[in-house]
Amino acid sequence: MNKAITDGLVLMPPPFAQGLGVWSSGDGTPGSDTYAVSGSGVFVPADQDFGGCLEILKSSTTTKLRYMGETTLLPGCYLRVTARVKAVAGALPSVRIAGWAGGAGGSHVSGVVEVGPATQLTSYGQIVEVSAIIGTGNRTGVNMVWNGAIFGHFGLDLTGPNGGLVRVDDIVIEDITSAFLRDIMSVVDVRDYGAKGDGVTNDAAAFEAADTAANGRMVLVSKGTYFLGSNVTIDNRIRFEGTVTMPTDKVLALQKNFDFTSYLDAFGDEELAFKKAFQALLGQTDHESLDLQGHRVSLTGPIDMALAAGKTSYATRRVVRNGQFVTSNYPAWNNTVVTSPATYSRSSKLTLTNVTNIANVPVGSLVTGNGIGREVYVRDVNIGAKTITLSNPLYDAEGTQVLTFTRFKYLLDFSGFDDLSQFIFDDVEFLGGGYASCIMLAKQGLTFHLRDCFINRPKDRGVTSIGTGCQGMLIDRCQFLSNEQNQTVPNRTTIGFNINGNDAKIRENRAVKFRHFCVLTGTGNMIMSNHWFQGDVEPQGVRVAGIVITAINCSTQLTGNYVDNSFIEWTNEHEENPNLGIQFSFGGLSITNNFFLCSSVAPWFSFIVIKPYGTGHFIQGFAVQGNVFKSTLGNIDRLERVDTAFADLDYGRMRNILFEGNTFNSISQACRNPVLLQHVQATADKNWIVESNPELPFNGRLRSVESIVKVGKVADAGNVLVTETPYCNLEFGPTKSQVRLVWGTACTGTVRVLARMDEPN
Repeated sequence: MNKAITDGLVLMPPPFAQGLGVWSSGDGTPGSDTYAVSGSGVFVPADQDFGGCLEILKSSTTTKLRYMGETTLLPGCYLRVTARVKAVAGALPSVRIAGWAGGAGGSHVSGVVEVGPATQLTSYGQIVEVSAIIGTGNRTGVNMVWNGAIFGHFGLDLTGPNGGLVRVDDIVIEDITSAFLRDIMSVVDVRDYGAKGDGVTNDAAAFEAADTAANGRMVLVSKGTYFLGSNVTIDNRIRFEGTVTMPTDKVLALQKNFDFTSYLDAFGDEELAFKKAFQALLGQTDHESLDLQGHRVSLTGPIDMALAAGKTSYATRRVVRNGQFVTSNYPAWNNTVVTSPATYSRSSKLTLTNVTNIANVPVGSLVTGNGIGREVYVRDVNIGAKTITLSNPLYDAEGTQVLTFTRFKYLLDFSGFDDLSQFIFDDVEFLGGGYASCIMLAKQGLTFHLRDCFINRPKDRGVTSIGTGCQGMLIDRCQFLSNEQNQTVPNRTTIGFNINGNDAKIRENRAVKFRHFCVLTGTGNMIMSNHWFQGDVEPQGVRVAGIVITAINCSTQLTGNYVDNSFIEWTNEHEENPNLGIQFSFGGLSITNNFFLCSSVAPWFSFIVIKPYGTGHFIQGFAVQGNVFKSTLGNIDRLERVDTAFADLDYGRMRNILFEGNTFNSISQACRNPVLLQHVQATADKNWIVESNPELPFNGRLRSVESIVKVGKVADAGNVLVTETPYCNLEFGPTKSQVRLVWGTACTGTVRVLARMDEPN
């Protein structure tokens, strides 16, 4: 490219033959002396080598020759000034290209180099060519870097001994920009706009100036290390041959290259590149998603996502997709464990008070101790008040005790966010490698979404909620792969995820051999089409819950799942007053059209376990319909039971329970509600005792009868037809599992009784 053509600029000064009035013996600025009036220079019209030329007598320490015209210097334009000279008499001086750098308003730009390399003249009559390259960019081959200059007065200097005569051919100024830019029509180099690339000088303004000038062309960051001391937004495409450094709180927004590869090229480090790209995603880009482009992002320690973003709240949809986070055995992944006395009162159900050593308790720590349910975390710490805010209440921890606070370390830790909503991971693998847990959620937020992701070998937890950052959480088509697959069930400690908020949608996931697939504390959950399996090779091995539901009135559906060598556990361990009071009791759970399988387990294993942590509770809405229950390599006694470690249920208050349409394979005792009982009375009697137990769920009482149908003839002792209908005595017998049918006359026969262990309303 020739700037003189493209931009209409005239670079070449006039030949000496046109007059010496535009050639200065000073700096070339207006008012300086010219060779037209100076006695130290004359025009020679017929030199044998040069034709017309200027003969100069060197009479001062630095004898100058400057063109008084203002030669324009544009960003991205490189000029070469060339002079051919020869000594003709007297002392032999040195010669060099030189100039005067001009800025806005004709001011002098100080601090720039204004002379080129010098050449010593060694003989008379020998033609010597000297040249120098001038430009705004600090690039290899540029002799005079004029950052901030917009024009120059160019010529040459004679230095060395005085008294010599030197003849100078016409000065040549030409555009050689093409020597520096391979394709100047499509690339703008930040060095052409003053970037130093020394890692110290703040090159932010140069980057933005280059971007402004690019106007659709590509911005090139040539080799070097560029410090950007302020926020920088690049609106054009950009290519990095060099790298950049920035303060933590400053944003680099690449509007046309918003992808991980570009940030990796920019920062040269995977971990830092992701932090800065995430910062831009939540900051100043026009993009809703960050594409990792299949990269493995290696982490040496947890990423504090709030610190990386420079924010503590964000509620606009953002997506990170298509990549992998991976780590190895670094000290930063070691868990932090703190023990401290603390006091708990049910009157302030989410608060620990008088916490000793509280400054050492990290937010996000798992809290363990007596009377504490599973997956209770530190949501906030108030050091001044010595109080801790918990994610869930404690069921039996009234008073003061020494508690243990264990802070797991996560690949991506969002706990610094007070509120984060509508954040999505799509097709991302979190590879903990047994060294790190995977994701910790924000303290609060809506609709955090994992879709088509892998939670692979977390050390302790896959996804952890320490507050309500899981409200409306969506987990779709993900794989949860445990790091404990070679461990027997009792030795496993890892948990796939926990949810404290409401309205979770857990769909079409697969989980392998965690202690628990998930712990659900909130209500309104939909658990659909998942497969989790948790067995081992131990004969008659212990099994634990795949899903733990801790909301007593949970409004939750489990539909179309494959429940493999685990069970559904329903508790109220996250209530500060676990005894029944004025709250609802166990209800709102629907388990429909699932496949339950166990193999080589103890006979007392059950697929559905209710575990009340306090007294007085009952079931007030529970449907188990259309499921297949199957045991292989041995029978189990029944599919359902109550864990009475803390308390039993009140079977006299059961209502609205439905067990129907289920299939039983190798289950010794099927259960149904309502159950159709057939009773044959062979001896004439007024009182027929019909036994239901143990076919009613949970060995419940026989609390209602929906119908009594005679099968064949009911007759008295004389074989006379009895047409009357008996009345019922419910909850009859020592276990209250019988119904007594009372007839007006002693009779024999067969009846079918549709009985229930609940009140159906």
